[in-house]
Amino acid sequence: MRPEGTAVVTGASRGVGRAIAVDLAQAGFDVVATMRDPHAGEGLVDEVGETSGSITVQRLDVNDAARVELPDAIRVLVNNAGIEREYLPLEHTPEEHWRDVFETNVFGLVAVTARAVPLMRANGGGVICNITSSSILAAMPFYSVYRASKAAVSALDDTLRVELAPFGIRVVEIMPGPVESDMLFASERIAEAAQYEEYRAMAEVMYAGRLQITDQYTPAPAAAASIRAAILDDDGPMRYGCDPMSLGLIELWRASSDEELFTATSGQG
Repeated sequence: MRPEGTAVVTGASRGVGRAIAVDLAQAGFDVVATMRDPHAGEGLVDEVGETSGSITVQRLDVNDAARVELPDAIRVLVNNAGIEREYLPLEHTPEEHWRDVFETNVFGLVAVTARAVPLMRANGGGVICNITSSSILAAMPFYSVYRASKAAVSALDDTLRVELAPFGIRVVEIMPGPVESDMLFASERIAEAAQYEEYRAMAEVMYAGRLQITDQYTPAPAAAASIRAAILDDDGPMRYGCDPMSLGLIELWRASSDEELFTATSGQG
């Protein structure tokens, strides 16, 4: 794919989404950076600077399916919008956490993608790029809600890849590791599971491991450049990492059985 035409990025107000929107515009796309509060997009034009592409800001709440509007000329859709909640054991996770996270991370993504497919088909093809997480490849305690939502999207990607190939629409899945964002920085805490005695020791071990990766963070612009390269890579695989940790996890996943991967990532070997 050539870096031209219209690209839409959801959740583009900050972090990885903002970096992706800026990178695609600088590469030559006419980017529509969408977010719940358009005021959060102030400064994006200045960040892009002079380029053959452009960037505009548009309000889009992925949870408000009835109001999802996409430009007719769309060639690329990056589904980046996502949320997470407290890190709790399954037995202590409120049902509303499951519903909130799946509403945004799964149903919101589905609503936007369903709008994009007929437009891309009419345009002769395009790329749907879904941001999941390399955490779905690792046996991480207390992440059941977030990981399950991202795993649902990953399974959806497999189906979409087959369904949309006849229309010239590629599906790309990006599985980030520790890429700098507000969500990543907010995760620098002991899991809320520690309030429960039976899970406290596990939460403490997990937190100690979490602190050991702070020197492995990847800046969002560097990750965005890798994501853009994946979008443009017509002959590449469906799943990509965008930072050293995710690249290593994907390589391990591709080379290992389920039990081998569990042993390598859970600390229970």
